[in-house]
Amino acid sequence: INMNRNINFGWLIRSFHANGASMFFIMIYIHISRGIYMNSFNFKMTWIIGVILLLLTMMTAFVGYVLPWGQMSFWGAT
Repeated sequence: INMNRNINFGWLIRSFHANGASMFFIMIYIHISRGIYMNSFNFKMTWIIGVILLLLTMMTAFVGYVLPWGQMSFWGAT
């Protein structure tokens, strides 16, 4: 939060980061939906690797959410 006040255009950097993270997940869900629509799950190994990458991405997002350990992070983790 100090970045918003102490760095020039800190608010812009923070907003790019937040919106970029949301856009990243939207693109992942679009990619998975397209794979399901095109029956790409027939390629077992590729699909398994994709699911593993999705789970790793979700775990990373959870850690990023909990890392500040504020009130919202505490209740998000419990």
